[in-house]
Amino acid sequence: MRVYVPLTLSGLAEAYRTGELGAGRFPAYGVTPALREWYPSEYAEDQEYAALGFAALASLRLLAADAGAPRRRVVVAVDVPDGAVSADPAGPGALWVDGPVRLDRAAAVHVDAADAEPDVTAAAQALPAADGGDDGAQSVVDGAEEHELLWYATQEIPNLLGPAV
Repeated sequence: MRVYVPLTLSGLAEAYRTGELGAGRFPAYGVTPALREWYPSEYAEDQEYAALGFAALASLRLLAADAGAPRRRVVVAVDVPDGAVSADPAGPGALWVDGPVRLDRAAAVHVDAADAEPDVTAAAQALPAADGGDDGAQSVVDGAEEHELLWYATQEIPNLLGPAV
């Protein structure tokens, strides 16, 4: 099963250093029965894209909790055995992955472009108010979603992380 693991660039650096995603059970997103019900589509790619979007929002939540992380959302797409995942009732597409999962099993890494950083920064700051029902703050959070995550091959991870790797 293809799952989408939300991270930050700091989290990606740690996964690159250790060669593993997660030290144990960790959250991810994928095409689950709940997501299929929430987003019916005849195209599996549409549902995969929705799962990626949920993971991007979860990455934004990680950024909101880590003021020191670079302000770019990161999602790692990785294939795991079906038996390694269990549904998380937190929402459509939410999963738990029994880890760790070797980073070399990743299919791709999705990361914001540098020009998204101002909008991602604002969205991370607005997230608590948006969660509280503030429509203006929700609009700011939605602004980050207007930036498409860029696709990178796993061989490009060192370039994404820069000279510190």
